[in-house]
Amino acid sequence: MAGAWNKRSVPALGWWLIAVGTFRSAFTWSCFFGSASLCSSTYSEIPMTGVHGRTVAVWTLLSCTLCFLCAFNLGSKPLYAATFLSFVYALGYLAVECFVCHTIRAASLTTFIFVAGISMAWMLLQWNSDGHGPRPQGATKQH
Repeated sequence: MAGAWNKRSVPALGWWLIAVGTFRSAFTWSCFFGSASLCSSTYSEIPMTGVHGRTVAVWTLLSCTLCFLCAFNLGSKPLYAATFLSFVYALGYLAVECFVCHTIRAASLTTFIFVAGISMAWMLLQWNSDGHGPRPQGATKQH
């Protein structure tokens, strides 16, 4: 596996996903262990219970793992799609929490919207350049 990493360098999108995964891992740590930290400041409108914090932490840990896996496997269509969808689902969840349930202030979402927006736009733009999508007519797979 280490040999596969040496064959080619990580593209810019991969580095971005590593940075996003690192940020998400810090958020995960905060939700698991810090009751008055980043996690509880995001959900400032309601008291953060231990169960709620740990649930958010596990969900964020899963999305963090997807970011790291995708960063090193940008050519994997299912992994790429799952990582992209993790941003879509998280953005949808937080939008519902903010605008329907009123458990998150809109100001708390700005950083997430910025990061998720850049990630989703970049992943959509890179979709075909990383070997995803339909092949042109007559294209053959080289071994």
